[in-house]
Amino acid sequence: MRRGKQRKFGRKMGQRKVLYRALATALIEHGKIKTTEAKAKSLSGYIDKLITSAKKQTLAARRLLLGQIGGKAVKKLMTDVVPRFESRKGGYTRIIKLGQRRSDSAPMVIIEFTK
Repeated sequence: MRRGKQRKFGRKMGQRKVLYRALATALIEHGKIKTTEAKAKSLSGYIDKLITSAKKQTLAARRLLLGQIGGKAVKKLMTDVVPRFESRKGGYTRIIKLGQRRSDSAPMVIIEFTK
């Protein structure tokens, strides 16, 4: 599912990469996370690309993933998460809307893996 164009979040490119890396690592480790709607929509496309490359189960794919997320997250992604999506061609995440945050009224969501 298309979630929209690339968002910048008022950050420079390096800071955005770190943000995506941290969100992706947390999602892989915990299975679901609570974040803002914009970050979840951007994370959805990012994590879909990671899972698609991890489905190849090759050393080259593992090394590519190690450059993008941490070692523990890559191991869990390759052993626990990817086998659930072997027959699926895309749409690995689900976004559930929660409402607005009290402090600044930002729309909050839960992003989690399907199945």
